[in-house]
Amino acid sequence: MAMTLRLTDEENEHLAELAASEGRSKQEIMRLALADRWARLQKEQQLGEVLSRVLPRYQSLLDRIGTT
Repeated sequence: MAMTLRLTDEENEHLAELAASEGRSKQEIMRLALADRWARLQKEQQLGEVLSRVLPRYQSLLDRIGTT
């Protein structure tokens, strides 16, 4: 799917510098940035799910040691 990305001149310069320094196209840099951000979001969501299951189990202990 094609898409138009509107960047400021400064953002475009940064993108061009990244692309040149890595020997990649600007399009590839943007795809990699998207993949990286999506992966971080998935990890954050997984951590949230784990914590919502684990923290209630240890809440009384955490209350006693004063970490909450």
